[in-house]
Amino acid sequence: MSPESPQYWTPNHSFDDGNAAGERGTRLVLLITAVTMVVEIAAGWWFNSMALLADGWHMSSHALAIGLSALAYTAARRYADDPRFAFGTWKIEILAGFASAIFLVGVALAMVIGSVERLLAPQDIRFPEAITVAVVGLVVNVVCALILNHAGEHSHGGHGHDHHGHDPAHPHDHGGHHHDHHDHDLNLRAAYLHVVVDAATSVLAIVALLGGMLYGWNWLDPVMGIVGAVLVARWSRGLLRDTGRVLLDREMDHPVVGEIREALASHPHWPAAPRIVDLHVWRVGRNRFAAIVSVLTGDPTITPTAIKRALAPHEELIHISVEVNRPQDAA
Repeated sequence: MSPESPQYWTPNHSFDDGNAAGERGTRLVLLITAVTMVVEIAAGWWFNSMALLADGWHMSSHALAIGLSALAYTAARRYADDPRFAFGTWKIEILAGFASAIFLVGVALAMVIGSVERLLAPQDIRFPEAITVAVVGLVVNVVCALILNHAGEHSHGGHGHDHHGHDPAHPHDHGGHHHDHHDHDLNLRAAYLHVVVDAATSVLAIVALLGGMLYGWNWLDPVMGIVGAVLVARWSRGLLRDTGRVLLDREMDHPVVGEIREALASHPHWPAAPRIVDLHVWRVGRNRFAAIVSVLTGDPTITPTAIKRALAPHEELIHISVEVNRPQDAA
């Protein structure tokens, strides 16, 4: 083994602008959702409207999930400089997104159960009140979606997402080493998904209620509930997949892994490429990766420093540990 290896780089634990935008957005949406929830529950109790009460309590479930996203941002910021977190606190946000995805699965299941019960035992619907509640819920959720979308645009365009100063219009600058796909703020996406789910179910509810009021199709309401549950399940599946990939460090199929191999195999100043004997890559932030590289080479010019220089254009690699082994060491 070379006396120069391994080399370590200490990450900078920082709560970047993208996280700050996401935190502000989720806090504002949480406030709007909580106020709407209280107003609907109070109005439902005052006017003896089950529709208002039901939607109010439904809002409470989304307020809980969005509150979890906001709490994750707060925790990540609070512990950003805590040395106990070797690679920073970003995965707190991912964990919150994963929990929200599981919560959405529960919401989908509850929607199916409630819809089947309504199909088997139809109930009278107070259409004017129910439609009013659905419209109000839709407006509130559209406003919340716009707020979170704006926060997401700031996050994706700012330091938190495009942290190397790449032009967002040219994502393949620096030799195509900037990866945008699946690198969005998954915690913000979880909060946004809860809002979009609520908005989508409101649209489906309005369609079903209008069909019931105008044509007597009372069965349409529970059917739309099942359709909404399928949509929620599909969306939550995608969120579970993306957050689970990060939490389980399943990144060895990411393009950056192939680019590391290519950079070491085709370096113009090395007469013979080193043989990679061990390679581990995992995500430590949005579009930020750590890597452990172990190579075998008899070329004395290939040192840990030389390998790190060869990987320098791949700016998403913010922590690289290099080990160089010589044939005589292996003998």
